[in-house]
Amino acid sequence: MQVAIHAGAAFTGEGRLLKALRAHKSVLTEHGVAAFGPRQYKQAFKPTFATSEPQFLTPEETSQVRAGLTSDPSIRRAVFQSNALIADSKAAIQDGQFYPRAGKLMSVLDQALEDIRIDFFFALRNPGTFIPKLLMSLPDEDRENIIRNTDLSCLNWIGMVDDIRDMAPGVNVTLWSNEESPLIWGDILRKMCGLPEDVTLEKEYNFLLSLLDEAGKEKANALLNARPDGEQKGLRYALADILEDHAQPELVEEELELPGWSTDIVDAFSELYEQDLERLESMPEVQLLRP
Repeated sequence: MQVAIHAGAAFTGEGRLLKALRAHKSVLTEHGVAAFGPRQYKQAFKPTFATSEPQFLTPEETSQVRAGLTSDPSIRRAVFQSNALIADSKAAIQDGQFYPRAGKLMSVLDQALEDIRIDFFFALRNPGTFIPKLLMSLPDEDRENIIRNTDLSCLNWIGMVDDIRDMAPGVNVTLWSNEESPLIWGDILRKMCGLPEDVTLEKEYNFLLSLLDEAGKEKANALLNARPDGEQKGLRYALADILEDHAQPELVEEELELPGWSTDIVDAFSELYEQDLERLESMPEVQLLRP
């Protein structure tokens, strides 16, 4: 069996992925794939994640993790999805880092499932918009504590990824930019489910279509209906142009509610974010999905 873990980040469309997986249930079943949501995650992993020390995983804890996996012999790949898997929102920024427990928790799975392929999937977000959204979702005391004890300007995704690579070397890491996910939604689903690249997913562009105004939907549908085989790259360039011109502002734009957080700060983070994506794309142990 193979295990795929989709672990976030927060505010990257909670529930959308699981809904998309279930919408393609017949395709997944045909390829021996089963998708499980947050409830199954809590049963399978959360008790051990909450109590174990990765370097001292006990036989009982190992058995508990393994027992949480499906025993159905027809399932070759189990996909678990929970945006709270490696931390809830309160713990997403700690110790000057995004998701500092990610490496430790993945090391638990790396030990407990040493004979099973583990794939870790994570949607990155521009820190310039992620930080204020995350902080404003927290109670005042928690938010003020993070601001008081954290240099927010130094936050990036490299530390989390490096921790997973160092602490859980047996775990395969696949990332993508949440801002690009409407264009590569089908790639994300196929990769997460271990499906061949040529498997057709009829609804792979529904996410993108849901963001467009009526004129944009007409243009995109005309393009999708006329697309020639093997022209995926050109198709996505054209869809990206349509998305830029016809996206519904209320669906793609976010207000910066954190006091003092300006567009200049977002622009600075955006530049650093692009540099980090390029760095992650060059890491041999990491796969970064891009349009």
